[in-house]
Amino acid sequence: MRYVFVSYNYSPDFDDPQAWFVRTLGYTGLMDQLSKRHEVINVKQINYEGIVNHNNIAYHFVNFSKKKLHFNFRLNLYVKSLNPDIVIFHGLHQPVQLIQLGLMLGKSTPIIVQNHAEKPFPGGIKKLLQKLADRYAHAYLFASHDMGLEWVAAGNLKSPEKIHEVMEVSSVFFPIDRPEAESQTNTKNAPVFLWVGRLNDNKDPLNVVKAFLKFAQGSPGVKLYMIYHTEELLPEINELINASLNKEAIELIGKVPHADLLYWYNSADFIISGSHYEGSGTAICEAMSCGCVPLVTDILSFRMITNNGECGVLYERGNEAALLDVLRQTAHMNVAEKRRLSMEYYKQNLSFEAIAEQIEEIAEGLV
Repeated sequence: MRYVFVSYNYSPDFDDPQAWFVRTLGYTGLMDQLSKRHEVINVKQINYEGIVNHNNIAYHFVNFSKKKLHFNFRLNLYVKSLNPDIVIFHGLHQPVQLIQLGLMLGKSTPIIVQNHAEKPFPGGIKKLLQKLADRYAHAYLFASHDMGLEWVAAGNLKSPEKIHEVMEVSSVFFPIDRPEAESQTNTKNAPVFLWVGRLNDNKDPLNVVKAFLKFAQGSPGVKLYMIYHTEELLPEINELINASLNKEAIELIGKVPHADLLYWYNSADFIISGSHYEGSGTAICEAMSCGCVPLVTDILSFRMITNNGECGVLYERGNEAALLDVLRQTAHMNVAEKRRLSMEYYKQNLSFEAIAEQIEEIAEGLV
């Protein structure tokens, strides 16, 4: 079967295919797995033109439009010329492109649409276009089935029958010996808690910091390491830490190379999130692949990624007392069992291998 992946976004900052491969590791592992049993073509617009074969995948770098135009006839025609058996269409916020592609391909070529954290348009012409575009999508992939149902409830999608629960991204990381990891991170105290994410309002690091500082009052030796690549709320975080008698309990690491997260995930016992909304949860997925126990907010994507909390603990988003209670629960938790559950669930549901098998099953039901 020939799978063709297509994205209508243009990424002008990349003019080197090798740099693009590194940038998209969290997504291309799926195609790597599919390419073991199928022909896989990925059509992408960067500041480079040409066909590059990488890991048995044919990357077709085209440059038909340097702007996000609604009418990209040439790109749609190019996709059709590849004679796909299945098209994986990235994103639900480009309904015009989906309509055009669907009309061009005809009913015989199924289109699977991948959600990338988009929310349904609330009204107006954009909502009407999403409703119309739904006619040309044969299946939708959401990290959580309930996230897809929100689109149905909003009226942007007609029926839940097309919705499939498939993780958006996965992890390139794996378990290694903890002493090896600790030699790179210099983490010695246990238990070790880890934060990985932006310091913005949606990620809510302030709630996490407040709860952890209170937790540290009665739990000497606990340590939270915070890794982040944006600093929106860093001044407020520094103010909270510096005003606390337990300031040594939190260490702000800042930005690290993505590859180094292998050592951080393998040095930690727990991964914390304060997110109010996530399309999937890349950092949590990566951490679970190394055996970290997730302590995360009770949102739709995290319910899926933790098997409704079986792999870790869910708490009410934005609730400092709820997170504090969860942190205190860790003292009596069977961490080894939770780690086992996390890695087992990751392998069976969140790994690239598992995602590829799920998409294959969906595709086979469409052709």
